[in-house]
This record gives sequence, C-alpha cells and structure tokens, in this order.
Amino acid sequence: MSKIIINSLADFEALEGKNLGVSNYFKITQEQINKFAEATLDYQWIHTDIERAKETQFGSTIAHGYLTLSVLPYLWEQIIEVNNLKMQVNYGIEKFKFMEAVRTNDEVRLKVTVKSIKNLRGICKAEMRVSLEIKDRKKPAYMGSVLFLYHFK
Repeated sequence: MSKIIINSLADFEALEGKNLGVSNYFKITQEQINKFAEATLDYQWIHTDIERAKETQFGSTIAHGYLTLSVLPYLWEQIIEVNNLKMQVNYGIEKFKFMEAVRTNDEVRLKVTVKSIKNLRGICKAEMRVSLEIKDRKKPAYMGSVLFLYHFK
C-alpha cells in the first residue's frame, strides 16, 4: 500500500469525500494492554486478569477502548503523509462509538474517509471518518470522526 502524500491545503481539498484507504493490520498484545493499564491507572480485571477473563463471553482479556483509540495516530501515518507543516493539532473527536471489543491478540486496521476540509484563514481543518476494523470480524471496534488542524508553512 502506498501512502497518500499531502503538501498543501489544496492537496487536502482535492480529497474531500474520498476514501483514503486502510492501514496495515496491527496486533494488540497483552503486554500493550498491561502497559496501558499502568499508564492510565485503569486496572479493570477484564483487561488484566487473564484467568478471570477466560470465563467471560470474550474468552480472553480485552483492550481498553481508549487503547484502541490511541493507536489511531500510528495507523493514520501508514495511510497519509502530510508535508510542509509548521504544526499539526488534534482538534476533536465527534460522534464516536465503541462497537466491538478488541480481544487480546486481535489484529486491527484503520479505514479512513475524508468527510470535510475547511480553510480557516490558511489553516486546514480536516474531518476524517474513521473505523477500526478487526481482522476476521464483521463489526468494527469503533467508528466516528476525528478532526485535525494542519498549519502549513
């Protein structure tokens, strides 16, 4: 898969309404889940107690919803490369729903569509429709919109 290259606001505007593609698959491991629990102080047993979680409908521990959200920038950078930036800012998350649990060792990938591009006095406000697909599962882990501000040079 080749990345989409963006060098200017005009390049972004040309993508409005278009599907940008998908990232590579990325495996969510128990080690990542444990480190996320440590970083966020969220030690709920469904994430960290492997033996107890085996007895649930999931059959294993599951990733924190916010852990799955936190891999979005990593996966996003596999789809698009934005050049000539002074700064990029995460601006918001809208109408976001967690729809399916990501089990330990599930593989996930990001699918992105450009919902809208706005020129805010030379700053590009990009709204992206995203979904996190889980390999071999019908429902995505989540769907929603993320907003970025791109300050081009």
